[in-house]
Order: sequence, then C-alpha cells, then structure tokens
Amino acid sequence: MATTSLLLNLTPKAYNFRHPRPKRTNPILARTSSSPSSSTFSSGAVTVKEKSSFPGKPEADVVVIGSGIAGLCCGGLLARYEEDVIVLESHDLPGGAAHSFDIKGFKFDSGPSLFSGFQSRGPQANPLAQVLDALDERIPCVSYDSWMVYVPEGEFLSRIGPTEFFKDLEKHASPNAVREWQILLSYLLLCYCSHMEDETLQQDAVLPLSAAAMALPPLSIRGDFGVLSTAAARYTPSLLKSFIEMGPKGALGATKLLRPFSEIVDSLGLKDPFIRNWIDLLAFLLAGVKSNGILSAEMIYMFAEWYKPGCCLEYPLHGSAAIVEALVRGLQKFGGRLSLGSHVGQIVVENGRATGVNNASMWDTVKLLPSDVIPKSYADRVNTTPQCESFMHLHLGFDAEGIREDLGIHHIVVNDWDRGVDADQNVVLISIPSVLSPDLAPPGKHVLHAYLPGTEPYDLWKGLDRRSTEYKNLKSQRSEVMWKAVERAVGSGFSREKCEVKLVGSPLTHERFLRRNRGTYGPAIEAGKGSFPGHSSPIPQLYCCGDSTFPGIGVPAVAASGAIVANSLVSVSQHSQLLDAIGI
Repeated sequence: MATTSLLLNLTPKAYNFRHPRPKRTNPILARTSSSPSSSTFSSGAVTVKEKSSFPGKPEADVVVIGSGIAGLCCGGLLARYEEDVIVLESHDLPGGAAHSFDIKGFKFDSGPSLFSGFQSRGPQANPLAQVLDALDERIPCVSYDSWMVYVPEGEFLSRIGPTEFFKDLEKHASPNAVREWQILLSYLLLCYCSHMEDETLQQDAVLPLSAAAMALPPLSIRGDFGVLSTAAARYTPSLLKSFIEMGPKGALGATKLLRPFSEIVDSLGLKDPFIRNWIDLLAFLLAGVKSNGILSAEMIYMFAEWYKPGCCLEYPLHGSAAIVEALVRGLQKFGGRLSLGSHVGQIVVENGRATGVNNASMWDTVKLLPSDVIPKSYADRVNTTPQCESFMHLHLGFDAEGIREDLGIHHIVVNDWDRGVDADQNVVLISIPSVLSPDLAPPGKHVLHAYLPGTEPYDLWKGLDRRSTEYKNLKSQRSEVMWKAVERAVGSGFSREKCEVKLVGSPLTHERFLRRNRGTYGPAIEAGKGSFPGHSSPIPQLYCCGDSTFPGIGVPAVAASGAIVANSLVSVSQHSQLLDAIGI
C-alpha cells in the first residue's frame, strides 16, 4: 500500500523562546498508513530544535507535541492501539505541569498533588485510572482522608466522606450550614442522612445525579460518530437504569449536568455563606473557576469521589513523578517513543494538512502554525478566549527536627472569603508530600510546595528582566503571603532561615519552563457562557488535547482529553476491543 511522508525538520536545540537560525537539519519521516482500520494521514511537518538522536527509527505515523498528562495519555493509548507514535518534549524531563525535579536530594512536585481514584477500576473509574488500566500500569499510593483548612472562621482538619464534614460545619459554621450540606449531598449522591427531620425533603431531594454523571466511562468517548457505538449503544442499559432510578424529577435534573453547578446550588435554595464559599473553593481547586463557571458534571464527579462512603485521597509513592513514569512506561511498553529536549518550533502545513496531536495551549498552538494557514475565525476565537491567571510557587527543603509529628500532607489557607477564592494573594495551597512518602527528602527532612493557584496576575510581571533587582524585589513581595501561610501551617518549629532549599517561582518562571502563554493556568471558560473546544483543529489531521480542550482543566479532565483524541484516531472496532480488554 502506498504511503506518504511527514518531514520533521530538526533545527538547533534551545531552551528559550527565541528561534535561532538553523545550524543543521536532520529529517525524520513520519509515514502515514492507508490501512482502512486506521486514520489516513497526509503530509505535513514540524520543525524541532536540534536533537542529537531519537529513540528507535527516525520515523513515526503520529507525532504528539508535549509530554504533559494529556499528551502521554494520548501517546500511550495510541501505542496500545499499535499505532506508530512518538512524543516530542521540549523539556529535559517529561510530565509538563506535572513534572518533578530534584535539588540537593529534595524531590519536588511542580504541579498537582491532590489526587484520588488511582485504584478505582471499572466503568466509573477516574479517567487517568482507566488509561493506566489500559496500559497495564499501577501506581502504588498512600491513602489518607483529610487536609488542614485555615479559613476566617477558624482552622480544622477536614475529612472527606459522607458524614465527617458535618462535624466541622457544626463547629465552625451554623446549623443551617449543616442542613444545606445535607440537602446537597442527598441531591447529588443519594445519601440518606440519618438526622434529616423533614421526610418530605428526604423524598424530594434524593436524586442520584452522580449515577447519571458517571454512567458513561470516560474511556468510551471518541470525537466522531463512532461514539454512538462505543458509548451510547454500549452503555444504554446503565443510562436507562440511572434514569429509571432517578424518576421523572431526577431525569429532569440530569439535564443540568452540562450547566453551571451554581444553578443546582441555586435551585436547592442553598444560601448559607459558608456553604457557598466552600463550594466555590472546591470548584476553584478543581477547574480554576468558581461554581458559576464549572460544569455540574465535573463537580458531581468530584463529589462522588470525595463524599461517598469509604472514599479516600491517594498520594503516589515517590511523588507525582510516579504518575508520569507510569505513563511513560506504558507508552514505551507498547512500542511508543518519547524524545526529550526536542522543542517544536513550528508545525509546517503542506497541501493544507498536518499530521499530529498537539498538547500545547490554544494560544501556543496558534504560535506554532504558519499565520497564512490559520482561519481568521479560529485566530479571533483563540485571541478572545479569557485566560486564568498564572501561579506563584514556593519550593522548600527543610529539617524536620522540631516540627510536629502530626503534620499533614495538605493545607489550604483562605485569608478572606469576601474577596473571593479567585482573588490574588488570597488562597494558598500547601503540599508536604514527604509526610507520606519520606523518600522525597533526605533522611530527617521535609519537602514542601506552596503555590497561589492560578490567581497571580501576569501583567504585574510582564516585560520584567528576570535578572533585574525589580524582578527580585517583586518576587520577595509577592511570595510573602505564601511564606506566612507556610509558617501558619507548619508551626513554630519552622524557620525560614533554616531552609536548605528556597525557590520562588513567578508567572515568568511558569511561562518559561512550561512554555505556556502568559504562564496561564488555562482557559477561563465559564459553563453556560461558553464551552471548551473540541479536539479537531482548522488544519486537517492536526488534533489538540489538554486543558484548552474538552472537558477542561484538571488531571482527570486532561487525561480524558488525551484518551478521546487517541480513540478518535483508530477504528471503532479497535476502540471496542480495548474497552472489552479492560472490562468496561
């Protein structure tokens, strides 16, 4: 059978945003398959900064740009489908925003650290867990069930599960807050709360929306009409069962799954300030927007994982690097390849087509494409899409001597509810993973990552020289809120002066190392006002995954996006065989 070729022109290696003149080029041919059982790819190209050698043969059918969670999930599944795939990563470490790094024996997470659902299996499993299952990979985890919360009302150890949070509400909020939380859990999770006194409320409120939200396994979704076979027809019985269990009122409520979660909150008459603030905080931690901007389905999925009986949180032994390593193992196990230090400078489009999957943000994707091939409507949409702000990071390595032994892994500090959880300098998240995985720090030490979660204004930093005194002073000023939060969380035994590693990251750091436009957290697309783009692009055979595509921001969401693209590039038969193989 005839094949066409995709030429990848290798130009000089660089770790900044400037594109120096080519010193030499080495061709990599990406063959396209014309097999009826797989997608047919036409010629196209990307330019890659100089790479001394690539793993395996210098050719591939599918090129994935970026080794973030989405890119690795996509590449790994394509390899599992027996596609010839290579993942190109600009950094010298894989993982994108989830990569880890080592300084003086302290192993730091650079991004997400609050996880759940790794051990889940079956149709309702976490999307990342389903991908790992498909790749026959497991991640050893430590289970726990709480995090420390510091809010204006006080500080408390918040436990997940259907009943424990009521105790916190009784102490730090009000009886009305307890009642409203009962109403919400009952509506979402079919949780009968033993001390609900209003029988009518029990009967009317109990609607198992979580069953509807989780009826379709994430791995069954694809981006073409084949979804009618792999998802709709395959899981019709479970969907019908969910709707029958919900009854007419529940079925009507299911129509809200693609609406803002705040509409559900409003419809239930939830007005207690603490409950509204807490819901906003959970939504913001999950997707970078408050409850009026997040899809109800996404929030309900989170509630099902965090507030059902027997639930737990999970931290991977050896840190978030263990997730990335498992995905890389899965990719390579099935013949896929990963090339580090391979920065893609441009996606070359020939004859109107390109071949590849792009894990970059929508704004960075536009930069990679020749301007003359980008439709104006697409460019306008990208340029007018609102962005979440960027991050401040504080990475510390310090001695555990004098630190209390009951120090927990996670701490959340909210300084002022009235300013909103999305206000700058207001919410600080702290992770001390060496509490659960001591190997992340030298013996007798702790490793800590504090950050402002997508709330740091990029414009404060725009144009600053990272070597200037002005930049250093601004880092000192804007990191102070994190230092104070750490001192509050770790306690009196902590001393800034005794930290053996002190690293402050700014939006410019985020932009530089992750190559993300303005160091952004991702698109600030509010449910009900807009929707995350699908996975195709205006360039034929160029697909996109990651947090600029459906279903959005967050580890489960980006894992799902990578899976959707991989599924879309193979036949319905191959997709169905994979679902059969992993028992969903």
